[in-house]
Amino acid sequence: MGCCSARCMLILLCCLQLITALERQVFDFLGYQWAPIMINFFHIIMVILGLFGAVQYRSRYVIMYLLWTLLWVGWNVFVSCLYLDLGGLSKDGDILSLGVSSHHSWWKENGPGCESERLPSAGWKNQQNPELTTVLSCWLEYQYIEILHCIIQLLISLLGFVYACYVASTFSEEDDSYYK
Repeated sequence: MGCCSARCMLILLCCLQLITALERQVFDFLGYQWAPIMINFFHIIMVILGLFGAVQYRSRYVIMYLLWTLLWVGWNVFVSCLYLDLGGLSKDGDILSLGVSSHHSWWKENGPGCESERLPSAGWKNQQNPELTTVLSCWLEYQYIEILHCIIQLLISLLGFVYACYVASTFSEEDDSYYK
């Protein structure tokens, strides 16, 4: 096995996916976006299993990773369409928070270069409601940051899909013969 084999590339791409998914999970927790939190959790588990399959030459785990990657690509396309307000979807809805809270993306108030203005009333200063903050301007609007997250996930996932297809096809059935 060479250091630049498809298996090593798949392992590297799985590690990159884990890093980016964990980063995304942190910011979804900060924004109380429950649907992405659950999907990211399943994604992290599936990537770990795909990584295990690549390291241990288990084609079944790699195939499971392949199937999950298709769902993951669909999820990221959905989130991109949501933040771009395409297909009747609206970023101002509460789809991502599952209607539990009125929270939105953490990046809406805390993005790069965002200047926010809190309500001047002294009675509202201790409130943590995101609706009480007005964002005046941002260097990059929050929906574009979320779309950039999706694009990064899509690129890594599609590369991982290609390498996983090749790796799954090269693993022989003899590797899984003890399951029979």
